[in-house]
Amino acid sequence: MPRASPRSLPPPEDHAARFTQQREADRSAIAEDYVELIADLLQEEGEARAVDIARRMGVAQATVAATVARLQRDGLVETKPYRGLFLTPAGQAVASAARARHELVVRFLLAVGLDPETAEADAEGLEHHASEKALAAFARFLAKHEADPK
Repeated sequence: MPRASPRSLPPPEDHAARFTQQREADRSAIAEDYVELIADLLQEEGEARAVDIARRMGVAQATVAATVARLQRDGLVETKPYRGLFLTPAGQAVASAARARHELVVRFLLAVGLDPETAEADAEGLEHHASEKALAAFARFLAKHEADPK
């Protein structure tokens, strides 16, 4: 395996672009986590209520209400009186993509030797911050590893 060269600072414009990309990933991560959880709750429990989201995410119900309002403005979530939260088709697409990335990252982490609990926990952050190039590399690695796991 090639050794990493000593780290040096990139040019300022590139450095700024990296941080901008990470801030955007942080913002999208919240939306993706919410719609993914809503999809999971709908599938597992038949309903997604703000109180359940708050409990599972470890945040206040006011935080959930503010985030759900933003998700509604973004066209990802609908609310129905006395019936909880539902995903729009756009929200379902975001949830499906987030779930696929999560599963890919978990499979990769398991393949490189992490235990299932750590792989699940670490995937929660990595799935939002890994680039498309990194995810493609994970998929290529898994294709080779799963074809010949030696």
